Amino acid sequence: MTAGQGIEQRLAQGPVLGAEGYVFELERRGYIKAGPYVPEVVLDFPDAVRELHREFLRAGAEVMVALTYYAHREKLRHVGRENDLEEMNRHAVRLAREVAREGGALVAGNVCNTWTYDPADPATSATVRAQYTEQLGWALDEGVDFVISETNDYLGEALIALEVSRELGLPAMVTLASTQPDTTRDGYDYVEACRILADHGAAVVGLNCDRGPVTMLPLLERIRAAVDCAVAAQPVPYRTSPAMPTMESLRADGVDRVFPLALEPFSCTRFDMAAFAAAARDLGVNYIGVCCGGAPHHVRSMAEALGRQVPASKYAPAMELHPILGVAGTATEANVLAAWNVAG
Repeated sequence: MTAGQGIEQRLAQGPVLGAEGYVFELERRGYIKAGPYVPEVVLDFPDAVRELHREFLRAGAEVMVALTYYAHREKLRHVGRENDLEEMNRHAVRLAREVAREGGALVAGNVCNTWTYDPADPATSATVRAQYTEQLGWALDEGVDFVISETNDYLGEALIALEVSRELGLPAMVTLASTQPDTTRDGYDYVEACRILADHGAAVVGLNCDRGPVTMLPLLERIRAAVDCAVAAQPVPYRTSPAMPTMESLRADGVDRVFPLALEPFSCTRFDMAAFAAAARDLGVNYIGVCCGGAPHHVRSMAEALGRQVPASKYAPAMELHPILGVAGTATEANVLAAWNVAG
């Protein structure tokens, strides 16, 4: 990473590694309530946010994303914290900036789907614009390098975020949530939607969330062929398939609802995510990351798959030193070796 360079300059030098999944990871750690998924942790337990930023940075992430996902007026109203709106947004950027300075990372302001947008009701566009304008205005005041507008179900809502970002003079990465099989919720093919976003001035377009590596890669290949700007890919680290293409569609025997609290049996390994990072790079994807469910060990493996040694690489696995599985293993009994799945 080179100090003083913006997102577009860094993308021109090779893939930028991103890391998200803050909301899911902090929920697992006991700091965010599943359901509303509002990042109250930013004000209630800022050290937890700071530490997760730092873990992602050490794992190789080149962007610290301010934890303002769902920190918009509509969501905070649901949990009775609308009066904390400005402070939550400002403090999230401050935390991201603090850690970014430790490793020369960029800082991204963040907005997402609002659940209030309705393409059939023009009044909702004004509501969405107002929410994005205040969130990104505070982010700009606090100092961000670019905007990530993510998990967009509607192209129309994504375009509003892009317009507000450009009005504020901030480069924007705009990614769609490919929950439906082929189109956004307002009826645009995902590839065409990315083309429209690129034509409207997005610096980076692509996909995030919902789909795992296997079901996101085919769409990414089509998007990469359709646009001239940089392409982003941040899948969820879950083993989706053509039969169950999104994490929301995952099903398991004996489980009433896999998403969002019983996803663990479908988790991708670090090796799965490393393979995704290499495959995405080979497709020409420029911003490679992970979304809901992502954790630092995924990011480190992705960084190493891209040929990088990062601070956390000091503690990368050294299985040759394991007392049973390693080359110096002392066990010789056949039953012990068989129990550990070691060839005798």
